[in-house]
Order: sequence, then structure tokens, then C-alpha cells
Amino acid sequence: MAGRPHPRPSGSLENEIVACLAAAGEPLTPAQVQAELGGDLAYTTVLTTLTRLYSKQALHRAPRGRTYAYQLVGSKTEAQAGLTARQMQKLLEAGVDRASVLSRFVDNLDEDSARILRDLLAHHPDGDQPPSSGRIPDRGSK
Repeated sequence: MAGRPHPRPSGSLENEIVACLAAAGEPLTPAQVQAELGGDLAYTTVLTTLTRLYSKQALHRAPRGRTYAYQLVGSKTEAQAGLTARQMQKLLEAGVDRASVLSRFVDNLDEDSARILRDLLAHHPDGDQPPSSGRIPDRGSK
């Protein structure tokens, strides 16, 4: 396979760019992001990744000269959480049987994660209605 000798894992460039923008604390142009990341990244690679992050609503952008300057829509943690949630949703939508996928996911949660999910569902605006496919197991409290 041609290309980079050690390709990045999926999503790692997005995470690097999010971290770069968080550290900068101010909007950066694609060229500035490219310079901050160093290495052998092509300008077009950085620009494409910034554009994708913008389309995923993880970044704001504002015109700066003949390009855009990008900044996070919130904190680094919020941006990374949003990207992870988007990946989870994409995987869930690709599944054949959502109920089975969700059931297996819930079955494999540790106690803390199960508690957090129960609390989130209980306080969700539609939390008064039980999930239609399975239930979140109560694994006791720590």
C-alpha cells in the first residue's frame, strides 16, 4: 500500500487539530495550524480536516484575508466529546439492529458509566418515557 509509512489512526488528526486550537486560545488559519503541528502534513490535508471539523460543528470559522480562521466551539473537552458522540451515532446508524447494538453496549458499561447514562436519561427531556428497546441495568452503587 502506497502512502505514509505509519498512517495515523482514524480521528487522530482531528484530535491533534482540536488540541492545537485549544492550546492557541485564539483563531488560527490553516497555515498557522499546519505550522503548529509541524511534521509533514500538507496544507490541503490540514484545510480538509479543518473543513470537516467545521461541518461537524466542532469549530467556528471567520473570514481572515483570503482564507478562514478557525477556533473551537467551546472547550477542548466539549469538542472532543462532540466528535466522539458523532462517531458513536454514525456507528449506531450503521448497525443492523439498533436494539441489539444498544443492548450489548449497555451490557458492557462499567458501573460508573452505567450510572452516568441512567442519570442522563432520567434528566433528559424525554426521560419520563422508558427506552423502547431494553433497559439500562442497575449495577448498584459504588
